[in-house]
Amino acid sequence: MSQLQRITVLGATGSIGLSTLDVIARHPSRYQVFALSAFSRVAELEALCLIHQPRFAVVADATAARDLQQRLQAGGQTTRVLFGEAGLCEVSAHAEVDAVMAAIVGAAGLKPTLAAVEAGKKVLLANKEALVMSGALFMRAVRQSGAVLLPIDSEHNAIFQCLPHDYARGLAPVGVRRILLTASGGPFRETSSEALHAVTPEQACAHPNWSMGRKISVDSASMMNKGLELIEACWLFDARPEQVEVVIHPQSVIHSLVDYVDGSMLAQLGNPDMRTPIAHALAWPERIDSGVAPLDLLTVARLDFQAPDDARFPCLRLAREAAEAGGSAPAMLNAANEVAVAAFLERRIRFTDIARIIDGVLEAEPAVAVECLDAVLEADRRARELAGQWLNRGEVA
Repeated sequence: MSQLQRITVLGATGSIGLSTLDVIARHPSRYQVFALSAFSRVAELEALCLIHQPRFAVVADATAARDLQQRLQAGGQTTRVLFGEAGLCEVSAHAEVDAVMAAIVGAAGLKPTLAAVEAGKKVLLANKEALVMSGALFMRAVRQSGAVLLPIDSEHNAIFQCLPHDYARGLAPVGVRRILLTASGGPFRETSSEALHAVTPEQACAHPNWSMGRKISVDSASMMNKGLELIEACWLFDARPEQVEVVIHPQSVIHSLVDYVDGSMLAQLGNPDMRTPIAHALAWPERIDSGVAPLDLLTVARLDFQAPDDARFPCLRLAREAAEAGGSAPAMLNAANEVAVAAFLERRIRFTDIARIIDGVLEAEPAVAVECLDAVLEADRRARELAGQWLNRGEVA
């Protein structure tokens, strides 16, 4: 790896992408932006290209690529604009790339993230859906290629920091009893089950602690985000679902914990700012300044914890059941959730319908083994089809 690391940022205009670029800009002697991608925020991507001058930019389609290329050339920029999944895979696996920030939200991030892994890159994984959908295939590719996989979700990054370096031998050999994923509880932590029927997209997206995109904010409000993180943790740390527990921690100061058999419990603390795990992963195994203010424990003053309420937030239970079922179940869970969340944000369904759709899809289609990427994508397609039928007819076919 060269002294100046060249970085591809997938999902550059989202909150993780922008935080990544902020950290990179603080260390110009260590990092250089190689490629940036965006789906619909082309104007924002253009502005980022003017600032960071990447070799490549990637947008959704040929029309957007042609328009952006013309504007960049008119401004004297040499950035080459690519488009579509092929473009994303190209900038992820490019021979000159040292590290890839995988921050595309949802299933759309699977193939380019896998391309980076198969090319043996240092992969900073913020796209949890890649592991949720294809955990066994994904981790096998990591082992075969020698890629370095570093978690960016604050919870998994915290766990990574609290585990011994040889945790790949398994949790039991290194004395780990369980992993505790902390959850803020989102904006509806104290909301009654009855009131959840009437919540709006605006309320669901108003997270009390974190600044996130709309989809992940809704996932946080439904606690599906924590369910997806549970599945991700199982694959990242070779844990069984029963070894991963979720605990509500409203302050979002402790980002997760590892419980050891000798009675020790290690936690990683910090202000709720994604630049901390991003800087940790970018520089690992070193440490660099992230721009995040030090945590003032006297200001925090107290740390509270409570058990999650599965009755009010059934998405967490559904995710755990999918993790236990394995096979195609996690991919179907994720796909059904993406369809349901999009419908909620479009005001086509109620907030509480999200879990109903997911439950119906999982009940309608039993989990099957997935031996290849095509099987994963077929499970994703079928779940979207079933969820769409529910939306069209009010039930899952």
